[in-house]
Amino acid sequence: MTHIDRRALIAATGAALLLPRALHAQTQAGPFSWERLIGQAQRLARAPFAETPAHPGAAKVDYTALHEARFREERTLWSDLPGDTGIRFFPLSATAPQPVEIAIVEKGRATPLRYDPAMFDAPAGNPVTALPPGAGFAGFRIMNAARDGDWLSFLGASYFRAPSPQKQFGLSARAVAINTSIQGREEFPRFTHFWLERTGPSSVTIFALLDGASITGAFRFVSRVDKDGVRQEVTAALFPRRAIPELGLMPMTSMFWYDQANRTIGTDWRPEIHDSDLLSIASADGTAHARPIVNPTVPMVSAFAERDPKGFGLLQRDRDFDHYQDDGVFYDRRPTLWATPARPLGAGEVRLYAFPTDSEYTDNLAAYWTPAAAPVPGKRIDLSYKLDWTADRSPAATGTAIVENVWRGRGDQPDVARLVIDFAGVAEGSKPDLWVDIANGTSVKQAGYPVLGRKGLYRTVLDLRPNSGGTADVRLQLRSGGRAVSEYVHYPVGG
Repeated sequence: MTHIDRRALIAATGAALLLPRALHAQTQAGPFSWERLIGQAQRLARAPFAETPAHPGAAKVDYTALHEARFREERTLWSDLPGDTGIRFFPLSATAPQPVEIAIVEKGRATPLRYDPAMFDAPAGNPVTALPPGAGFAGFRIMNAARDGDWLSFLGASYFRAPSPQKQFGLSARAVAINTSIQGREEFPRFTHFWLERTGPSSVTIFALLDGASITGAFRFVSRVDKDGVRQEVTAALFPRRAIPELGLMPMTSMFWYDQANRTIGTDWRPEIHDSDLLSIASADGTAHARPIVNPTVPMVSAFAERDPKGFGLLQRDRDFDHYQDDGVFYDRRPTLWATPARPLGAGEVRLYAFPTDSEYTDNLAAYWTPAAAPVPGKRIDLSYKLDWTADRSPAATGTAIVENVWRGRGDQPDVARLVIDFAGVAEGSKPDLWVDIANGTSVKQAGYPVLGRKGLYRTVLDLRPNSGGTADVRLQLRSGGRAVSEYVHYPVGG
C-alpha cells in the first residue's frame, strides 16, 4: 500500500472552503439516472484507459495556500435550505492535482458546476485564485447545520471519510483497493465525476464514476447523519478492464503507530498513537474474530478465510483519554468503521495489510474483502453494503467477552515472550477455560484469572517461544463447556 500523507490530507480537509450556490456551468442540464451511470462505466471499461492529467497550476497550492484561501461563507451550496446538507468544495492542490467534475441532480436532471477563482477570499498572490475558471475541483465536503464541521468528505483518488459521533475524523474508506499487498503493483483508481442529490434535511446521495487502469465502476452512496453518527448505503457496479491479482472490496485505510503493547516503537511523549487498534470480523457462524493491530517490522498480510461473513471493520476500541493524553487531535474520539454486506459475499478472505511506520502522518493499514473467484475482465461485479461510522466498541454484536487490553513483555527466560490479554464482560464467578493454539512457536506456560477489583475483567497470560527468526501466530479464546465465551483472538508475536 502506498504511503498516504496524513498531514496533507488534514490540511486540505481542514481548510474552510465554501462555494457559491450559483456555480452552474454554461452547459445546460441533461438527463441523469443510476442506470445511465452504470452504462457509462461499462462503456468506459471497453475503451483504453486515459489518465486525467494534473492541472499545471495545482502544484503551487501548498499547505499554507489552502488555509489562507477561503470561500465566502454565505455562498455554500444549498445554504438556503435547512439541515445538514450544505456543500463546500475543495480546490485543486499539490496533493490533489487532478480535477474532478461535479454536477447537481434535481428531478432526474444533472447540472454541472463550474470552478471560478472569484469565489475565494485570499491574500494577493495566493495560487488558488490563479487557477483559471473551469479548472475543476478536487472534491467536496458536506457540512452540518451549524456549519462548524463537516460530516462527510470525498477527496483524492477514491477516498472518502466521515467523523465519529464525537465529530473527530480518523480512518478513511475508498471505493476499491487494487493489488494493495503486492509490492510495487498497487493502483489507485479515482473518481472522475460526482453527481450530488439532496434527498432530505440530513441526507445526500452521491453518485460517482470510477476510472482506473484495471477497473471502472459506478457508485451510489446514500448518506445520512444523525446523533449516532454517519451511515451510508453503498451500491456499486464494477467492470474490470483486465486481470486483477488482488481485488479489495469495501476497503478501509487507517493508521497505527504504537500502543501500550509496543510503545518502544514510538518516539513521542503520548502513551498511544493510532486511529484504529483492532480488526473485527463477524463470521456467518456467529464467531467474532479480533485481530489487535501491530506496527510490523516488515510489510505483513493477515488473511482470514470466510464464507458469507456478516461484516468486518477497523475499530478504535480504546476510548479512554488517559491512554492517549492527546488534547489536540483526540485519538480516543476516532471513529470505528464497520462494513455490512447487503447480500451474501460467497467465499473469500478478509485481509489486513500493514507496513512499518514511524509517525502518525502515514496511513499504514488497509482492511478489505477479497473474493475467492478472480475477477473476469469485462464481467460485471455487483456489490451492495452498508458503512457505519460509529463509536461502537463491539459492532460484531455476539454478546461474548471482548478484548479490552493487550500487553507485551519478556517472559521468565531470555527467548520467551509474554502476551497478556484482558477480556471485558466475563460473567462474575465464571471459570472459563483458556484455549490456545500457536503456529510457528510453542507454549511455555499459560494462565487465566479474574482481575481483583475489576468487575467482569478476566486476564490471560501466555508465555511462548517463537521459532527462531519467525513470527508466532497466536490464536486464543475463552471457552466454557466447549462453548466460546469470548472473541476469537489472533495475534502475531515476533521472534
